[in-house]
Amino acid sequence: MELNERKLNILRAIVKDYIETAEAIGSRTISKKYDLGVSAATIRNEMADLEELGYLVQPHTSAGRVPTEKGYRLYVDSLMGKNELTDDEKHAIEMCMEHNIGNINRLMNETSKMLSKLTNYTTVAITKKVQDNIIKHVQLVNLSDEDILLIVVSEKGDIRKTHIKTTSNIEQSKLNIISDNLTKRLSGKSVSDLDDNFISYIKYQIGEFSIIVDEIINMLNQESSKGDYSMYLSGATNIFNYPEFRDVIKAKEFLNMIEEKENIAKLIKEPGITKDNRKITIGVENGGELAKDCSIVTATYNVGENALGKISFIGPTRMDYERLCSIINYMSMLINKK
Repeated sequence: MELNERKLNILRAIVKDYIETAEAIGSRTISKKYDLGVSAATIRNEMADLEELGYLVQPHTSAGRVPTEKGYRLYVDSLMGKNELTDDEKHAIEMCMEHNIGNINRLMNETSKMLSKLTNYTTVAITKKVQDNIIKHVQLVNLSDEDILLIVVSEKGDIRKTHIKTTSNIEQSKLNIISDNLTKRLSGKSVSDLDDNFISYIKYQIGEFSIIVDEIINMLNQESSKGDYSMYLSGATNIFNYPEFRDVIKAKEFLNMIEEKENIAKLIKEPGITKDNRKITIGVENGGELAKDCSIVTATYNVGENALGKISFIGPTRMDYERLCSIINYMSMLINKK
């Protein structure tokens, strides 16, 4: 049994109608609402075939059917059209971005809040923490024949210390020269500025004492890895606006899921097919039980080669995928203009 054009048109109509109404749809309704050029009886037969193929399911004994996850996946991958945003929606997005474009974290946070209100979904914004712990001064202190204290002071006044074990004594006067050399070359830089070429150059400059550079890099990397991203959650209770989640148990499971930062991060990082700058995962594609009743649409935003972060929309599998993709595309267009 093949998916001919008629079956695809019927499936598209059913998905769009169910997204809008959350009600199972029958062949007579499809025939009246959508100009498909075939009778209700023909539509009924095609719906039965689509059910047999796994794209539709009949939740009750009535004739109405709803899309399955397989049906949504086909819709998202092949059948979805374009949804033009209203002027008010475009204006809201433009103003939010215009007011916050100078600060990445604030931009992602405030945009996430605005989009949660605009779409009525739960939104999550994730940004890399800005590596603003800029090196100001490096000092090496001789503690003993086999122990050197490494001190790195940042422009914010943070002081990081670590011990370096050596096999031979290095006089303090020599350590002062190395400290001055390192301060001269590292001052004003953060760990993100220290690429392999730059590190190799510094090591060459201080020769046999290059192990000190490794210790500095390790220290800075450990510090940045303690929290390498910021996360902002908006509209956690929006899910209650959808009949699928008015069941107390389902609602409680959803709230338990999103209140753990690690859960959300895991869901957003779940593998999936990325098309353009967006990824859509549906139901069990989200990693089993954790979000099996949800869909997650994640957009990744970059300016050139620099990552701004991700914004994810979390809602029922009956999400308005067309509208979300239009919002994501419009934001991408605005960001690329900046």
